[in-house]
Amino acid sequence: MRKVLLIDTSLLCVWLQVPGRETAGNNQWNFELVNQKIQAEIAKLTTLVLPLASVIETGNHIAQAKTANPESKRITAQKFAEIITCAADETTPWAKFREQIVLWEEEKLKELAAKFPNQAVEKTSMGDASIVVLGWHYHQKGFHVEFLTDDDKLKSQEPPPPLPPKRRSDRTKSVKYP
Repeated sequence: MRKVLLIDTSLLCVWLQVPGRETAGNNQWNFELVNQKIQAEIAKLTTLVLPLASVIETGNHIAQAKTANPESKRITAQKFAEIITCAADETTPWAKFREQIVLWEEEKLKELAAKFPNQAVEKTSMGDASIVVLGWHYHQKGFHVEFLTDDDKLKSQEPPPPLPPKRRSDRTKSVKYP
């Protein structure tokens, strides 16, 4: 089954080594661990998905990063720009970025808006809410979906993994033929 990995802002920042955001999840995630996970998924031919929320939030974190070296910010921004370009061009392993446009059309946007008041009360951000909608969009298209995140609440909203294929029973062994 085809798999997609949706990359959340926190771990995208770690992977890009955004100044001040080099770790996430109480320092459980660092560049080496995030990079190892992403490279392992690429080796398995998993498609990487860059959610629009992650693009906006990561861009904000890069622009607002406090660093004594402005050139390091430029280098990080350039790496990020390359990823965005690859997603826009659908360069392997990145998913078509334009596929997400369906989530921002009238009906899907209204669905997101209708659910958001309850999600806000539950402290789910609009960014996370949109990632959940995107994950379920891919799930409905038959993909195994994984959220690469350090956020347990977001991870808990990940679509379920696909069911293993059913095995045929061994009843055929007991069938007697004339």
